[in-house]
Amino acid sequence: MAASLGRLYGNRLLKLKPSSIPKQICLYSTAQPWTKGRKAMLTSLGVLTGGAGVLLYALENSVKAGDLELHPPKYPWDVTSGLFSTFDHASVRRGYEVYKNVCAACHSLQFVAYRELVGQTHTEEEAKAEAEEAMIEDGPDAEGKYFKRPGKLSDYIPKPYPNEEAARAANNGAYPPDLTYITMARHGGQDYIFSILTGYCDAPAGVTVQEGQHYNPYFPGGAIGMAQALYNEIIEYSDGTPATQSQLAKDVTNFLHWTGNPDHDTRMLYLLKSMIIMSVLVGWSFYWKRFKWSNLKTRKIFFKPPPPPPKV
Repeated sequence: MAASLGRLYGNRLLKLKPSSIPKQICLYSTAQPWTKGRKAMLTSLGVLTGGAGVLLYALENSVKAGDLELHPPKYPWDVTSGLFSTFDHASVRRGYEVYKNVCAACHSLQFVAYRELVGQTHTEEEAKAEAEEAMIEDGPDAEGKYFKRPGKLSDYIPKPYPNEEAARAANNGAYPPDLTYITMARHGGQDYIFSILTGYCDAPAGVTVQEGQHYNPYFPGGAIGMAQALYNEIIEYSDGTPATQSQLAKDVTNFLHWTGNPDHDTRMLYLLKSMIIMSVLVGWSFYWKRFKWSNLKTRKIFFKPPPPPPKV
């Protein structure tokens, strides 16, 4: 075989001329080579097109001249600082005090029951005392009338207004939203709420704010119906923490984030337990698999030919 190939190669039957291949391809191709001018023109066109696209994208995502809305900066919240991070429950308790003394005059927490405070921000006795301070409408009684009674742990935090119309009439036509899930319902979450509470300022030149509205650059449109609610030392914390405006805003933001995620710490505890249990189960499963398959993976197979037939 080697000798036959040698003779064929010696007769130059298997040897190709490299210079002849491009010529043969060109004979069957209808494409003409590009000139330098054409290459330069197409390159310039591609660069200009790409640059125009980048410029349009940058202009689309940049701040418009007439848009005075600011995006809230990122703040280092305790609950989002790590994989197993939890709420600062002392801050959540202070945030409840801010809500009770400041925010509850206009905003509701209709999906939060007093029993949810137990073990989170208050003891059971403290939560019962908080519930008893509220007068809850109940009934009807034996005569078909509704009546007021002290609250219980099973009651939800009462609304400040009986209906939406009453809320709008008391707030110059603006409807104060429910705050239970406010940090989850707004873009920016906690950062947005904190910026709204601390971002009130005078309107810049050329911006007119109607009567009954206030300027806040973090609110869409800049004009917000809610007046500035937090000031330094507007309340006194029960634990003696200095009640600065930023501290008040931080604590009430933590509390409102907790109302939307009351089971966050429980989920983190389950995650930690699951990771510990799964690490043990994975190690045990690996060992069991190696043990069960060891006799199959370590065996050796030998072929023993059958003995030759006896000679006759």
